[in-house]
Amino acid sequence: MYRTHNNGELRLSHAGKKVKLSGWVQTIRDKGFLIWIDLRDRYGITQLVLEEEKSAPELLEKVRRLGREFVISVTGIVIEREAKNPNIPTGEIEILVENIEILNPSKLPPFTIEDGTDGGEELRMKYRYLDIRRNLVKDKLIFRSQVAQKVREILSQQDFVEVETPVLIKSTPEGARDFVVPSRMNPGQFYALPQSPQTFKQLLMVGGLERYFQIVKCFRDEDLRADRQPEFTQIDCEMAFVEQEDILNIFEDLLKKLLQDIKGVEIGDFPRITYAEAMKKYGNDKPDIRFGMEFTELNALAQGKGFQVFDSQELIVGIAAPSCAGYTRKEIDQLIDWVKKPQIGALGLVWVKYNIDGSMKSSVDKFYSPEDLKAWADAMGAQPGDLLLVMAGPANKTRKQLSELRMEMAKRLNLRNPEEFAPLWVVDFPLLEWDEETQRYYAMHHPFTAPKPEDLNLLEENPKEVRANAYDLVLNGNEIGGGSIRIYNKEIQSKMFEILGFTEEEAKAQFGFLMNAFEFGAPPHGGIAFGFDRLVAILDGAETIRDYIAFPKNNAGRDVMIDAPAKIAEEQLEELNLRIEEK
Repeated sequence: MYRTHNNGELRLSHAGKKVKLSGWVQTIRDKGFLIWIDLRDRYGITQLVLEEEKSAPELLEKVRRLGREFVISVTGIVIEREAKNPNIPTGEIEILVENIEILNPSKLPPFTIEDGTDGGEELRMKYRYLDIRRNLVKDKLIFRSQVAQKVREILSQQDFVEVETPVLIKSTPEGARDFVVPSRMNPGQFYALPQSPQTFKQLLMVGGLERYFQIVKCFRDEDLRADRQPEFTQIDCEMAFVEQEDILNIFEDLLKKLLQDIKGVEIGDFPRITYAEAMKKYGNDKPDIRFGMEFTELNALAQGKGFQVFDSQELIVGIAAPSCAGYTRKEIDQLIDWVKKPQIGALGLVWVKYNIDGSMKSSVDKFYSPEDLKAWADAMGAQPGDLLLVMAGPANKTRKQLSELRMEMAKRLNLRNPEEFAPLWVVDFPLLEWDEETQRYYAMHHPFTAPKPEDLNLLEENPKEVRANAYDLVLNGNEIGGGSIRIYNKEIQSKMFEILGFTEEEAKAQFGFLMNAFEFGAPPHGGIAFGFDRLVAILDGAETIRDYIAFPKNNAGRDVMIDAPAKIAEEQLEELNLRIEEK
């Protein structure tokens, strides 16, 4: 037996008890006459103590051979600690050591394994197995496990059945790039790793399973950001005999229960806004509604006053930054420089100070009277002390730029409280997007998304105006889930493929199995998928998903710990018919 207790559970009530503990050596403090060792495991830290006068010489010799991260097993007596540590649960006791067994020595770690480590991110990713020993990482992985267990519990209670779908599937032309896997048994042919189990969960509905879920790995070969990884996890769900309202109610309830059970937060009914409204009010389709600063369009108030910059533009739109009228000219110039960054791409920014005394001061006083500027402030719902920030240009581009500025102002004003949760549904997305470069339509979500029933007649004559029977669940400015009611009629699905530019032969080659299934009594069905990594991070008050993944990739998509991706042997390439000729 390696231990009778773990390193987080002993208390003063255990005083006098003989115990055995195991773990890693966190620190050693040798004062000569006294030696203290902090012993760490997953559950916590327990202090060990040895008195030189009372300890056997061979025991002291063994202790003085110890180093950081040695794995040891200790036998001793629980005693009351003189200098108590209120910062840890075991801070009232220590172990008077009778014997120590070195289970495994350790090299000196490349960084200190403590919460305030001295290791940079790349170094810690290279030694991820050491980083996981730190509480900051370990606790995130435990939190992830708790959320997964709660999701399974909630969905199982709702009569969902957990089913595993294939990982080696067929490549599809829509969506992000696939990771592909060569088939040795079928020379020149390839599997793809799934971007989602989309068609399989639809087939499960055709199979009569009715309610399916899976916490599933998905793969996308796309450019990476802090909140993206080439392999990620989804809570994937599908239901038969449902309409949009059924799905919104069930999965709104899922998130409410997660917030209540995991965070102790009670949330009322989620607001719902259309895609068009989200773009008009916030400039993006995943708005953060923990704070205001909604957009106000000013074309009617700002054009025709002789200011050519505004008169020549498609859209003039602004936000009111609360209590920022006191910004200095230097602070405002910093904002102007910020919107001009290449990542934002704005040409400039007009500002108006709505001073506490009610007076107005702006960068365009030459063209607009105080009464004109007050009309802007009134339209924005601004209060004395606010700073109006106005941008102009092509509508879509300007909304995106102002959206970035809105989020930047919220960050500077500390309005994005990670312990506040503000979910909402965004509905009525466009079904299709027109791409000027390729001169064709693309599915905004995926080609299996059903049109809104009332827009079905527009599919033939005006596809651009068709709204999707689709919905996204947004939490704190992040899309955490998205789904739709699916097409389950072969004729409508064929029409959709035609609009997307598939020939009949291409559609049959890619999705013939699904079209065939629709001929055997496919029920009405729909579903949703949650980005599990992102959901867990947000629930834990973080923005970056990497620390919630046990062995993540870096921004280049590499696993620096195992050095992957890597070249493979010539023999393997030949077996796979992939021998690459040297250039």
